Amino acid sequence: MEVILLERIERLGQMGDVVNVKNGYARNYLLPQKKALRKTKDNMAYFESKRKEYEAHNLKLKSEAEDMAEKIKGLSVVIIRQAAETGQLYGSVTVRDIAEAIHDAGFKVERRQIDLNQPFKNMGIFDVRLSLHPDVAQTIRVNIARTADEAKKSEAKLAKQEKVVEVQETPAE
Repeated sequence: MEVILLERIERLGQMGDVVNVKNGYARNYLLPQKKALRKTKDNMAYFESKRKEYEAHNLKLKSEAEDMAEKIKGLSVVIIRQAAETGQLYGSVTVRDIAEAIHDAGFKVERRQIDLNQPFKNMGIFDVRLSLHPDVAQTIRVNIARTADEAKKSEAKLAKQEKVVEVQETPAE
């Protein structure tokens, strides 16, 4: 099915592009989310008449996402979970858990904005990418530990490792 994109969609195209997508993707996601229109003469004319409004709306959303990215920059959230002595969690940490931790930190992020390939099943510190807008992304740090004390120790250990790496990378004068 050919559709006209009403906004930029990652790995698909820019606003106004006519792209060919699978019928189910168009019917179940793009059309209900108002991210695209079916390609017809009437819809092409409608899109061209409303193009300025769509561009203005997209710029507004992008600026809001950039503001949010600036506020979230450097955010580190701690998630406390039960785990075995080997560090393997009893269960896993999913997108829902990360979204809840970010919300508790005072930021509003939807679950679909968190890019997580698979749930975390071990303790540790992980970098998680947030897609706040197709053009704006930010990385946060997720610390999964058994207790708050363990979380602080692992943060301190990581900070110490980062300082050592920075010292090794600076050239001698």
